Amino acid sequence: MKKILLLAGVVLSLLSFRVSGDADSIINALKDGNAEQLSQYFDNILDVKLPEKDEIKNVGKNQAGITLKSFFADNKVKGFELSSQREMGGTMYITGKLQAAAKSYNITLMMKSKADKMAIITVRIN
Repeated sequence: MKKILLLAGVVLSLLSFRVSGDADSIINALKDGNAEQLSQYFDNILDVKLPEKDEIKNVGKNQAGITLKSFFADNKVKGFELSSQREMGGTMYITGKLQAAAKSYNITLMMKSKADKMAIITVRIN
């Protein structure tokens, strides 16, 4: 019984490192202003909200990537400052400020754990 519990503990620890590694990669993509790298973590369907635009619900991964890449390029996003990162029951939130050429934007990402990795399901920039 002790061996089973130990094995379960090791497996859970390894899974948490994978999820934590995904969060670090997502934060690094934001710090680099790299929308293409960030979009690799998009779920197949997600919601996107950009400043002064209506929220786009249930948009496909490719279209969301194009939209975000365009926003990053148009606003010359060049960095990110993490404000908060928390996880609650398989859902993770990352919030912070995107640094752009003219001003900064608040960003919130909501992610769900799917098949041993984090998948971004909501992007909100305001």
